[in-house]
Amino acid sequence: MTLRRGRPGFLLLEDGTLFAGSLFGGDAPTVAEVVFTTNMSGYEEVFTDPSYRGQAVVMTAPMIGNYGVNTEDMESTGAQVAAIIARELSRTYSNWRADGDLLTWLETAQVPVLEEVDTRRLTRHLRTVGSMRGVIAAGTTPTREALLALDACPPMSGLDLASVVSTPEAYSWGNADAPYHIVAYDFGIKLNILRLFAEHDCRVTVVPAGTTAEATLALEPNGVFLSNGPGDPEAVTYAPATVRAIADRGVPIFGICLGHQILGLTYGAHTIKMSYGHRGGNHPVKDLATGRVLITSQNHGFAVAGERDSIPGAPELEVTHLNLNDGTIEGLRHRDKPIFAVQYHPEAAPGPHDGRPMFDDFLNTVRSHASESESNS
Repeated sequence: MTLRRGRPGFLLLEDGTLFAGSLFGGDAPTVAEVVFTTNMSGYEEVFTDPSYRGQAVVMTAPMIGNYGVNTEDMESTGAQVAAIIARELSRTYSNWRADGDLLTWLETAQVPVLEEVDTRRLTRHLRTVGSMRGVIAAGTTPTREALLALDACPPMSGLDLASVVSTPEAYSWGNADAPYHIVAYDFGIKLNILRLFAEHDCRVTVVPAGTTAEATLALEPNGVFLSNGPGDPEAVTYAPATVRAIADRGVPIFGICLGHQILGLTYGAHTIKMSYGHRGGNHPVKDLATGRVLITSQNHGFAVAGERDSIPGAPELEVTHLNLNDGTIEGLRHRDKPIFAVQYHPEAAPGPHDGRPMFDDFLNTVRSHASESESNS
């Protein structure tokens, strides 16, 4: 079999570092924040995760694509990443569930692929210097067009991408006769979250990111969920007041990733841009209540500022989980209200399932609150 090869291409980072490769697609320069993920597998879920919107993803696994692609493992309706950077893409695949090969799927989705890159060197550079903007283009040296495109690329700080990826209209998910009703704010929600709610006897109404508290409360939810999503949490300026109004009505609230950060902001915390973020399926997180260490799936470049004993500006919140690699906050809980959130992804997809019990915790809270409401009515 003849190996399909791309044309000469390159990645230029904003600090001037140049990486050569072989390019598929990308007829015009592609600009994005360049980040890396340490997942060894699960590339289908990564490439369709809305939290990766506006990012070029470096795959640290030396080869991807060997099990092809299939529609059942997608985390949204299509590709979300701006570009893929890899050492090698397998041209063949072996998996009884596969519908086709990865490269063809990426080309159909018009996602540029820069292959034959020294991803080990690139990852080490990003870990040292931090995630930064980059441009991917054809050729061996940057053209004026590529340089101008890179210069015009906005930094991730200050970008509200949640409103970009959110659903334009509300929709329902799950069994319409399920006993518990969850309203999920779509800041970039992953499909596996909806699947897990359905497995937990819930019907879900997914609403746009900008939905008002009044509109949500009118749906009479048993609980409210704040989803994951891309961009700068402090740029989602419309969310904290909405969340506060819902919380003041005593409705249980659960947040994941961006939802975790928004809950922090709601109660006075601040968020910080991390150097290179957490992306992958092998991040150790300590549950402070039990002492148990969870191996978690993560995908975020911002974090709630604080440490184990306090969250500055948010005395109503307490820390529940810590990242064991760098000590960043991985979970928080309101001291008095049925509100909690985690920074990691308990729904995985891809990744380990250590965090799945968080859905049980939320549903137990929802059931308890529903029983109390019935008793008081």
